[in-house]
Amino acid sequence: MSEIEKTIPENSIKNNPKIMRAWALYDWANSVYSLVITSTIFPIYYAILTTAYEKKEYVAETKQWIDVAVPHMIKIFGKEYHPDTVYGYSLTLSFLIVVLLSPILSSLADTIGNKKSFLQFFCYLGATSCMGLAMFTGMGTVWLGLLFSVTASVGFWGSLVFYNSFLPDIATPDKQDSLSAKGYVYGYIGSVILVIICLILIQVCAETPKQAQIYTRVSFLLTGAWWFGFSQYTFKHLPQFGQVKEQLPKDLVLLNYKNIFKSHREQGGFFEVLKDNFGFYFDVFKQSFRELFKVGGHLFADKNLKFFLSSFFFYSVGMQTIFLMATLFGKREINMAQDKLIMTLLLIQIEAIIGALFFSWLSRKIGNKNVISITVALWIGACLSAYYLNKENPNVEYQFYGIAAVIGLVMGGLQAMSRSTYSKLLPQDSMDNTTFFSFYDVLEKIAIILGTFIFATLIEYYNNMRYAALSMTIFFAIGLILIRFMKVKNNAK
Repeated sequence: MSEIEKTIPENSIKNNPKIMRAWALYDWANSVYSLVITSTIFPIYYAILTTAYEKKEYVAETKQWIDVAVPHMIKIFGKEYHPDTVYGYSLTLSFLIVVLLSPILSSLADTIGNKKSFLQFFCYLGATSCMGLAMFTGMGTVWLGLLFSVTASVGFWGSLVFYNSFLPDIATPDKQDSLSAKGYVYGYIGSVILVIICLILIQVCAETPKQAQIYTRVSFLLTGAWWFGFSQYTFKHLPQFGQVKEQLPKDLVLLNYKNIFKSHREQGGFFEVLKDNFGFYFDVFKQSFRELFKVGGHLFADKNLKFFLSSFFFYSVGMQTIFLMATLFGKREINMAQDKLIMTLLLIQIEAIIGALFFSWLSRKIGNKNVISITVALWIGACLSAYYLNKENPNVEYQFYGIAAVIGLVMGGLQAMSRSTYSKLLPQDSMDNTTFFSFYDVLEKIAIILGTFIFATLIEYYNNMRYAALSMTIFFAIGLILIRFMKVKNNAK
């Protein structure tokens, strides 16, 4: 922690315009991963590179020929898998890693008082992994692409554990809804700008399919550079904000690489210090999961938090899984053209800005609970509509546009309202906010693990995504029922 950060009184941290702006701008920095890598360009690029060829199929109802993609199968331990299945399982793996790491790292952050440093680490991991995706050039390097996809996901979601935990630290409850929505709006605007730049490179500057692939890889480099570069403003102005505990090892070797090159003679030598470090980290490991279960028990003892978190878990299964797999759905199920698919997803992001602002305003009128209920109900409608999409229907693209319009509107609203609702339900002025938000993030990641695993398994079983999309309605419905049991005051009714 710098000398400047040490001198910042807590009352100047709360509702400080510069700090709140710096916090919100991290959404501007990191959301390019969410749009470019998760939602648009990388999934389409992955689908193109894993497509062996396209065959023609005649549709008797419309008397037209349609193109159907035939994918390269990926062999794992002698068995062949659909590439979309492997992609889904890779996402499952990335979230499993985050679930295992989050409690340990948040416990370390609370113990050492340096959660901004952890935020930086995961930011840099994610940014460099995005750049690494440029090394994915075909089926010969498909595992390299999947590896960097996993580490980029770990970096993005791992950073959000610490990023989200700053919200109650820097804003009072009456400011948290608007600040949360502001962060998402910044994120949507920033990611849309970068996608437009990438789209110009791929669709306008590229004259051949080969050049388009090269510019796509350039887009991955730009994404990492954007994330890394703009996050520096956040790191410059965001305080560490943590209560440093007294019982720390003699030298933090594993968390401070500079200490590795010291002699440590006064502490008994390097190996003695390393032994103390391992003992310290092992205790943190045990305490972290013990604390996680303890925090979970504490949170679920509160009736409102119990119903909110239970609802959040179930609707997150559907929301995050659909968000992660939507692009592959459009490419595989209706063989939508790349430019149309990217433009559709771009419009979703623009709509999400409107949705975040609109539902933030609506929450002041009818309360967070009712806003969440409305958005979850709309998600159910979108999933049911996706199930009935038929690529043989000549109007299927317009139907896809309609579903995308609904998803775009509710996506931003539900994400922003979920984060701020949880923040307002937590004990105020607690020094355990990182742990509270670690539990929130772990719960969300477990939901994504379940959702992506079910989605990928159903793709493998049925060889299409429509049944997978239909299965998500069950989770949305359970979430909708549970949120109605939540009874809270202070504009969260």
